[in-house]
Amino acid sequence: MSRDFWKLTLTPSPDALHQSLGGETVLLNLRTEQYFGLDETGTRIWELILASHSPEAIVDQLLAEFDVERSQAAADVERLVAELEQAGLVERAER
Repeated sequence: MSRDFWKLTLTPSPDALHQSLGGETVLLNLRTEQYFGLDETGTRIWELILASHSPEAIVDQLLAEFDVERSQAAADVERLVAELEQAGLVERAER
């Protein structure tokens, strides 16, 4: 991803519906009716997206909460955001 990716604000798509159950989250794209499941880490990333954080701020928060290297947290955020964008569940906006 480009360097600009890290400065964007991420927000849930208006078509995204979510429900958390036991530390995991299920997302539904209301337009396509496709489901998407998130584990504990994915759920935390989703919660931070709900708060309209930048990918950079999400990585910083993950570092504060989990025992993970910055490079791994950044790769996890990049991968999940790409998957969520492809599924139509998250949108990016310039700050």
